[in-house]
Amino acid sequence: MIKRSNVNDIIRFSYQADGFTGDDLQIEKSIVQRRRKPVKTRNLHELVTEPRGDIPSLEKTTDALDLSLQYEKKIYDLEQMLDIAKSFCQNLDFDNLLESIVYICMAQMHVLGAEIFVRDLITNENYVLETAKDLFDESEKPSIPVSSPITKKLLDVQMPITFDELKLLIEDQKTLETLKALSPTLIVPLIQKTHLNGLLILQERIAIEDDVSYNEYEQNQIMSIASLASVAINNAALIEQSSTDMMTHLKLKFYFFNVLSEAIDQSFLQNENLAVLMFDIDYFKKFNDTYGHECGDYVLIEVANIIRKSLRESDTASRYGGEEFTVLLPNTTTEEAILVAERIRAAIDTHDFIYNDQHLHVTISCGVSVFDSTENLVNSPNEFVNQADQALYISKSKGRNRVTLYRKPDNSR
Repeated sequence: MIKRSNVNDIIRFSYQADGFTGDDLQIEKSIVQRRRKPVKTRNLHELVTEPRGDIPSLEKTTDALDLSLQYEKKIYDLEQMLDIAKSFCQNLDFDNLLESIVYICMAQMHVLGAEIFVRDLITNENYVLETAKDLFDESEKPSIPVSSPITKKLLDVQMPITFDELKLLIEDQKTLETLKALSPTLIVPLIQKTHLNGLLILQERIAIEDDVSYNEYEQNQIMSIASLASVAINNAALIEQSSTDMMTHLKLKFYFFNVLSEAIDQSFLQNENLAVLMFDIDYFKKFNDTYGHECGDYVLIEVANIIRKSLRESDTASRYGGEEFTVLLPNTTTEEAILVAERIRAAIDTHDFIYNDQHLHVTISCGVSVFDSTENLVNSPNEFVNQADQALYISKSKGRNRVTLYRKPDNSR
């Protein structure tokens, strides 16, 4: 079995906890040179015809072969680790990064499934299961409190641990129910400095020669991956937080424009439609003036939740400013965009907003603009959003609580 100390003779990780880049992973030049010079061994005929009296020579040759194979495996694993580090560093989208970590760990550890708990980016009070979106709604995601004895024990051991081993360390077995439901074969802490950024759960393992246990080398390997993953998660989380409105949990205006700019280019190249919706809460000021600003915040949060739940995963919603919201709908026709806008408007119109036992009736107006390479070829994100804003103004002027499609002025008259 290859000891961790031997591996450290070959590779040196030197990453900054506050910002990890591919350049921070340094591979010793001597390893590359050693790889160019394989261990010399004699051919099979020489070994077979070796005089029986020279058995020690044969044993030395066998030892050299074993050592060569060990180091070849180490070099291969280190090359894989370098590729993994590059993959993590290049992916700063939070959801995509978590998915990448899951698939890499599944492939490296030969498991049929893996999940990741990460700290809630808004409250920091729980570790939330963020990789099982198909199984749970946003409000039903399994979570583990930051103060849970599970997290404290993982910080204490700072190494992978099986579920059975964790059970022996935890007195209150009820706290383990969330983990037990995921059928873990190994629980790996994602640690950065002295902080636990999350938990990596490895599920059912593919049996190799009827052995599903993790040997020491494999546990060291998954901890190396976990160290890289923890830094990458921290970096992606910082970007996610800096681009998210803390009240509504929707994206900020500048992020929306960056995504919109890329979407316009993509739609032009692929000759696809692209839609932008702009919403404005009707008579929003009266909620602040009548019930106070906390009521206004409540209305904003509820409206944002309705908008979010009405969209696809590929869509992007943002808080544009004040009580205005924008939505980007990729690969969406005019008819589809109006249908989505009407669905959101109707959902808000019929939703029962209750604040301090007061039932509030909230409505919203909307403007829709659709990019089309033949009929509406917009030149910039600003022009695109301004079109939706002009349509929104028409909705407001015609009585509010309605959806209006932007149409280019007819210059033939």
